[in-house]
Amino acid sequence: MTACASGPPPPDWQANSLSALNSFQRHYLRGDTAIAETELNRARAELRSTGRGDLLARAELIRCAARAASLEFDDCPAFEALRADAGREEIAYAEYLAGRAGHTVSEDALSRLVLAGVQFKSGKATPEAIASAIDIASAQGWRRPLLAWLGVQEKRAEAAGDRVAAERIKRRIDLIVK
Repeated sequence: MTACASGPPPPDWQANSLSALNSFQRHYLRGDTAIAETELNRARAELRSTGRGDLLARAELIRCAARAASLEFDDCPAFEALRADAGREEIAYAEYLAGRAGHTVSEDALSRLVLAGVQFKSGKATPEAIASAIDIASAQGWRRPLLAWLGVQEKRAEAAGDRVAAERIKRRIDLIVK
């Protein structure tokens, strides 16, 4: 009965690349860099087997979005190398990550954290947005972006001369890195 109700199973590369990309995001945001890179390379290998640059471009945008959520900005060079093969959606998302275009943001924690990163890159992050990014990263247990956003908050407190707040934030950072 199950065989009649379902179609053929998806090709292995689809399941493998999706699994590897999800694992990349999870490990990257946790701060497990070596595992994250291994998973990203596994996803790239699976996607290369298709010969489709658009799929590789999408994977590179996933990488760039995770970096933006963690306030680690680059010009997404691996995507740029594939831009000619990318679809409209991928190009629009790359423009969003670069801070040159808007994008519809879901209620998903990572989407909201990426938005905060894009706002920060564009110089439009408010103290409330920074606090919200900290809350999001903390609630998810994402060490990498949490440390980045706490670092921003600590620098802002120091610049404002708020030694008490800066010390409180520093203690929180110390809890994470121990």
